Amino acid sequence: MQTLRTRRLELVPATLALVEAELESSGALAMRLGAVVPGCWPPGEYDRAALEFFRERLARDPAAAGWYSWYAIHRPTDSDDAVLVGAGGFFGPPGADGIAEVGYSIVPEFRSRGFASELIQALVSHALAKPEVLRVIAHTAPANLASIRVLERSGFRLAGTDDETGMIRYASTKKND
Repeated sequence: MQTLRTRRLELVPATLALVEAELESSGALAMRLGAVVPGCWPPGEYDRAALEFFRERLARDPAAAGWYSWYAIHRPTDSDDAVLVGAGGFFGPPGADGIAEVGYSIVPEFRSRGFASELIQALVSHALAKPEVLRVIAHTAPANLASIRVLERSGFRLAGTDDETGMIRYASTKKND
């Protein structure tokens, strides 16, 4: 599976080997990625339960790499090493309705620098380029203004509220729709 590149990031799709390395230790993940893994890793909702879910899905279908997690690595500069700044990805391949759901999280020390927008824009463009994806959705809490700004900057539009959870739903569709 190919990596994706943005202006500052290298996005690496989670494979079974990478997820297993991450479950083993941050040092094992750092070696596999060739990047520094911050001490506050993992960010946000990207926790052990999510990793175990990804591992189970990728063990069952290795070809699904790219439909789960992606590692967001800030590429090295002359003065800094490559560093893992966040993760994003999908809740799995799109359903029969052509909808894929995306999520993302950036480690606290790298927030408010535009990395979340770069990550989401690249993932959404990548997904919408696939013929089986018609729409990408994301959910966030109404009080999470930073996430709302990221989604709106990334071309998402408000698409409703989930009555059960109170979360708001945003959507991005193919340009010709």
